[in-house]
Amino acid sequence: MNKFDKIKLFCRKFRIAIGIILILVGFYTGIAWFYLGVLPLLAGLTNFCPLCIISKKCTI
Repeated sequence: MNKFDKIKLFCRKFRIAIGIILILVGFYTGIAWFYLGVLPLLAGLTNFCPLCIISKKCTI
């Protein structure tokens, strides 16, 4: 496992957590910015890593 694979594993969990947090904050405050949390949540759930596309060194 190279360093990019380790980053990819961490990044996926991080994106899911950030997405959930943004959605919960949006529901709690009533501000429509919670839609912003959908993007990292979907990226994390679909295992889409922008860093891997840019670096072209991660394995899919």
